[in-house]
Amino acid sequence: MSGNIPNSVVGAVASVIAGHYYSHSKLETLFMESGAPGDVPEGNCERKCSEWLKRCNEDPDVDALEVLGRIIQNYMDQTPPVSFFDDSPSRIEDGQKRIKAALAQNQLSYRLNGYITQSGSTPISKTLEDYLKSGNFSSIEKEFERAVEHIQTDPHASVTAACSIIESALKFYIEHFNLVAPNKLNVMPLWAVVQPHLSLNADVTLAADQHKVLKGISSIIDGVGAFRSHIGSAHGRGSSPPSIVVAEARLVVNVAHTLVVFIMEVLHAKKA
Repeated sequence: MSGNIPNSVVGAVASVIAGHYYSHSKLETLFMESGAPGDVPEGNCERKCSEWLKRCNEDPDVDALEVLGRIIQNYMDQTPPVSFFDDSPSRIEDGQKRIKAALAQNQLSYRLNGYITQSGSTPISKTLEDYLKSGNFSSIEKEFERAVEHIQTDPHASVTAACSIIESALKFYIEHFNLVAPNKLNVMPLWAVVQPHLSLNADVTLAADQHKVLKGISSIIDGVGAFRSHIGSAHGRGSSPPSIVVAEARLVVNVAHTLVVFIMEVLHAKKA
């Protein structure tokens, strides 16, 4: 998502990250690799972090929250060390809590792999809709790569992300061609609107074959939606969600990828 970094978040992140790395060279490398704009600011470590984060807000060509996510990703994703002799929170754990609290005060939250999102939102689908509108296929590929990254650690989240990406593509198709949106914006009602609008091949035989393929796609989309409802993370998992293996989650993500590429290619062919 796009937006500015709130001042309270700037203060918390600058203090925590500066104290953690406590090295000008490490901080400069971190910020530059994360996409922070301009030359290195003057000042001590904390001031340098603060000024660079504020500069992200001031640059219209920079997605400040995306840069912030990259900056704090390694720090936030690490597991705090455990001591057998002291059960008090570690310095890293305290820092993570401080950053999360500052984000929460501004209706923001941190998610694994460097996502800064509005509390309660679904980061992948929201970002993807912007990419779809720009026709940026490489960015769409990146979103799928991020979905794949979750497969090993959280296959349920990958299934949810895959279905959300399909929904985003279908919503964009409906909006682009001014089709009548369904009352329910779930994946199957959305597909029911889009499918009849997809042109079949002019050759009668090939059109019949393509019709069979589209019927198969309908079954696949129905299956992806049902899979998301039963084991994904979007509707709550309950106390003991059904377990799935990596291969099952990967199948859903790959199917979603194929469907979205097909939809986008049809859309751009119609535009041409």
